[in-house]
Amino acid sequence: MAISDVRQKGSWIEVYDSTGKRISSMSGSSRELVGVGNDFFVTVAGAWIETHDENCRRIAAMASSNRVVRGASGTTFSVKSGSWLETYDRKCNRVNTRMA
Repeated sequence: MAISDVRQKGSWIEVYDSTGKRISSMSGSSRELVGVGNDFFVTVAGAWIETHDENCRRIAAMASSNRVVRGASGTTFSVKSGSWLETYDRKCNRVNTRMA
């Protein structure tokens, strides 16, 4: 299912479908929403970058050490790591790397 919107409201992260209906929600405590793709969203929780599906289930995680999530679009998200810009899929597998 495609995700239409994901919002951080207070201490909750809420996921909405294309009709504006809330599909699911999860605690946003100690977690920051940093990107939304077609069928996943990205959060940073402590030392971890995590991807989640429309039901707020964690798909994958990777260490956030020296990495800053720049955003998500379509089926990938991008991360700045030092002088490199890395692209990852929803399972946190690196797809591409280039100079930033």
